[in-house]
Amino acid sequence: MKFVCSQSELNQQLSSVSRAVPSRPSRPVLGNIWVKADAAQQTVTLVGFDEVLGIESCFAAQVESSGVLTLPAKLWGDIVSRLPNEDVVTELTDENTTVTITSSSGHYEVRGLGAEDYPSLPTVEDGDAIALSAEALLDGLKGSLFATSGDETKQVLTGVHLLSDADTLEFAATDGHRLAVVQTVDETGTPTPEMDVTVPAKALRELERMIQAHTSSEPVQVRLDETQVMFDLGNQKLTTRLLEGQYPNYRQLLPKQFARQITLDRQGLMKSLERIAVLASQKNDIIKMSLNGAQQVVALSVEAQEVGSGREELPAQISGDDLDIAFNVRYLLDGLKTFEGSQVQMQCNAATSPAVLSPLGEAKITYLVMPVQIRS
Repeated sequence: MKFVCSQSELNQQLSSVSRAVPSRPSRPVLGNIWVKADAAQQTVTLVGFDEVLGIESCFAAQVESSGVLTLPAKLWGDIVSRLPNEDVVTELTDENTTVTITSSSGHYEVRGLGAEDYPSLPTVEDGDAIALSAEALLDGLKGSLFATSGDETKQVLTGVHLLSDADTLEFAATDGHRLAVVQTVDETGTPTPEMDVTVPAKALRELERMIQAHTSSEPVQVRLDETQVMFDLGNQKLTTRLLEGQYPNYRQLLPKQFARQITLDRQGLMKSLERIAVLASQKNDIIKMSLNGAQQVVALSVEAQEVGSGREELPAQISGDDLDIAFNVRYLLDGLKTFEGSQVQMQCNAATSPAVLSPLGEAKITYLVMPVQIRS
């Protein structure tokens, strides 16, 4: 096996694929990257796989002789990342598994393992591929991933639920304290087949990175079966196991009508929340929001005993009776950061019932936050 490619290309490909390599592999070969050089196609294919998440990347290179091997992901990546930005020669010099990496700065030998023990990525062959626009996928991921749970005991909540009908794809994520729902319209012109699956957030964060770095405007091809999903970006593929279990019926959580409605400047609200969060961090991140309809202002306040207190007032358009309602400031900021547009609308009924935030005039993002009970 021998191939030549630029340091920058190899470094980028290794960085991407390494994200699927486990930090504590259950067996040595899983700490490696599977590498295949193909002289006929003049391509190099790399695979990282932790037996749940797999990333495969294929790129053009000058391949002088074909071969397949696995090399330690961290060691290989650390060496390549520090080489000068020029062509790098990677060569398996004899029949064993030691590879020589050569550039103008010198050469390094890295011992790998045979490829025969490396597990194959699952194949997802059921049905036709679903074509989704990269833009629709990115919008949905950006607006939902932040609300997934990090609690592995509630495994189904550690993913994003994807639900589709004819031309709408819905993304939903909840950790039990908040719920983000994003509806995106697919622009590819092909009807979206029915989809009702929960995909791990870890895999979707990698997909988001891959799409952002992807230069093609071609739709992303999605293949599903009972247990796996594969996202195909052409030169890169991501495969992951689906989460098992019934996703909560989140639509019934969204109130149908509201007694109070508030419209605020989004950037102004975010800056006030970020300032008041400094004190709120001393008191479980809880802030109080007071609605004053007569003055058309919203007051944000926090009282952290033995530390201090803070209060800010913001102009707002308020309809409905006055109300004091408390929230975790981090939850509010997480949602506001994903919104676009200059104005945000908040709707609520009572101090103990959920509040719903959305960008004004933007129907596709709905963010529900449970309030915190105020102790007098």
